[in-house]
Amino acid sequence: MSLIGENDVRGETAVFKEISAEDDDMQPTVIESLCMNCYENGSTRLLLTRIPFFKEIIISSFTCPHCNWTNTEIQSAGRIQDQGVTYTLRVRSKEDLNREVVKADSATTRIPELDFEIPAYTQKGSLSTIEGLIERAAAGLEQEQPIRQATAPEVAEKIDKFIEKLKKLKDVEQEFTLVIDDPSGNSFVENPNAPQKDEALSISHFKRTPEQDARLGLKADDDDTEEDNAEKPGNDMNTLRNEVLMFNTNCPECNAPASTNMKLVQIPHFKEVIIMATNCDSCGHRTNEVKSGGATEDLGTKITLHLTDPSDMSRDLLKSETCSVLIPELEFELGMAAVGGKFTTLEGLLKDIKHLIVSRNPFICGDSATPGRAEKIQLFGKKIDQVISGERDVHIILDDPAGNSYMQNVYAPDPDPEMTVEKYERTFEQNEDLGLNDMKTDNYQ
Repeated sequence: MSLIGENDVRGETAVFKEISAEDDDMQPTVIESLCMNCYENGSTRLLLTRIPFFKEIIISSFTCPHCNWTNTEIQSAGRIQDQGVTYTLRVRSKEDLNREVVKADSATTRIPELDFEIPAYTQKGSLSTIEGLIERAAAGLEQEQPIRQATAPEVAEKIDKFIEKLKKLKDVEQEFTLVIDDPSGNSFVENPNAPQKDEALSISHFKRTPEQDARLGLKADDDDTEEDNAEKPGNDMNTLRNEVLMFNTNCPECNAPASTNMKLVQIPHFKEVIIMATNCDSCGHRTNEVKSGGATEDLGTKITLHLTDPSDMSRDLLKSETCSVLIPELEFELGMAAVGGKFTTLEGLLKDIKHLIVSRNPFICGDSATPGRAEKIQLFGKKIDQVISGERDVHIILDDPAGNSYMQNVYAPDPDPEMTVEKYERTFEQNEDLGLNDMKTDNYQ
């Protein structure tokens, strides 16, 4: 059942409104529902809202007037990301415990040092801190302790000792690792050093398995045979080159129905790419994304450009979703898949980076903001503006392990004196991130 009504498609009303204490029209929907504690009828209040600089959420609150049992949950109403994400954080001090965390209900949380894991879908989604996650895990283990002490005292004693170890983590007497693995890609761990790289936090993206797609409710059509696919229109490469294909999607901003256009384009002196552009008639949001039309290259590619003139901003570039962007002079690194695949100019890429870091950072406004952090983010935005205007001498590095990124050589076919292109062998970790280590292509029928 869709949450988007007919009026929402025309843009007359919005399903998800910005959260505000001054909006008198923002009233929850009340539904009579069954209490799972006493099995009498209680009431559930639903509120569909949008958190600024974050995403749409559904807040539900249940109360039972008979047994006074209550329950509050938060569910993400945004779209599932194209790739899953894994955050690995080395907790080194008590300050790290204050990092804010968005944990989706599809995320698995692990602490390897304690051999402890919270499986996916065993907890509802939450916006908390590292300390809050530990306290919630300890509270969940303590909940059934009275029953265990009566039925299995030995098990209860072992769990008491484990709970004590879990709570000692909050003292950070020793470093420990927190891993959040989310196939939906909707979880997030704060980087307090943004926009600089966080040495204690590593982020990797991965392609979901068919089993993970099934758990997320994504339909995978495995019924078509190779012969059937060959007969379907649109599988002919010549047809793709000459036509613009269109399919229905949802807008990533307002979640209203929208259309996405797809075209196969040949980039001169490079390869074929697939450009997808989405335009929402409801909120006016526009976005474009680029997917590589070819295979993963045998070698990775590292492109380094020294900006010497403002005209460099007009260079065309293709940034694949596996490409990271580095600006050493600003101590800045943008990981792969952070802004997706793009076919744009150098100026467009820098503006997208500024928009991502400055405008769409959920932790520089409201209760999450601190004066020092907000000032640092704004200063970074000014430095990006100086780079775009040619006032700052920097190097732009595109590092793509898959070898599917490209930057225009304005001196072609002669070499570019300000740009170097290096080919390198991928490491085991890079092949693991690209899913190549477990890929088997031999002995297929």
